[in-house]
Amino acid sequence: MSGRLAGKVAAITGAASGFGEGAVRRFVAEGAKVAMGDLQDDRAKVLFDDLGSAVAYLHCDVTKEADVAALVDLAVSQFGRLDVMYNNAGIVGAVGPIDTTPAAEWSATLAVLLDGVFHGMKHAARVMKPQQSGSIISMASTAGLFGGLGPHAYASAKHAVVGLTKNVGAELCRFGIRVNCIAPASMATAMVANVMTGDPTAIEETKRLLAEASPIRNRPGLVEDVVNAALWLASDESGYTNGHCLTTDAGITTGSTAADPAFAEYAPMIREAGKVGL
Repeated sequence: MSGRLAGKVAAITGAASGFGEGAVRRFVAEGAKVAMGDLQDDRAKVLFDDLGSAVAYLHCDVTKEADVAALVDLAVSQFGRLDVMYNNAGIVGAVGPIDTTPAAEWSATLAVLLDGVFHGMKHAARVMKPQQSGSIISMASTAGLFGGLGPHAYASAKHAVVGLTKNVGAELCRFGIRVNCIAPASMATAMVANVMTGDPTAIEETKRLLAEASPIRNRPGLVEDVVNAALWLASDESGYTNGHCLTTDAGITTGSTAADPAFAEYAPMIREAGKVGL
């Protein structure tokens, strides 16, 4: 299908790499205009050179409310409206045991992963409420649904994004605005490559490692999987979906693993007091 976002205007944070870059390219291919926000000016210039008048760019630090507000204003001034706010910017952040985590690193992590989402939701709502329409999408994580899947600050922020999505969705739905989030497992991005291999450019090796651990045999999680989820949530196809956390995780959060499940082989039924069979 083409033209799934025809006539729509999106603002995307963390737009110059990873899921953000993938979304910018796909959204434009589907007919959208995109206001891009990022700290990576050089990478954003590549996108701008590739996509031309379909995009606009603003240096944007999501920890600063004024920067996010300016990105929303750029979308409106350049393209006339705002239909989609994709709060994508993210980092791994503070890493380590709870008793050695520096408070400053904890706060800096939440400033990006949670405050940045709050800023995006707030200023998207400012524009979307008078329109009586819009879709707000934020990045959560499987680490925001389960314990033990991410560092403490990261997991806390992502749990909060899931909760904030539900709460803001319950508020804004009466204005025709849908609020949802996406919860990926580890995907083959530069950020995950850096964590897994120490080299953010080692995408192919990261794909191999992820494929080995994937519940879906030989299938790693890819940038396109998250981009496809974001595209659906941005489009009118998801028009009756609100307050939802959409996983792209091969079923990890519902119990799927690369290993066989318990009781994978047939055996006579087990009854009371150890008796078996009918």
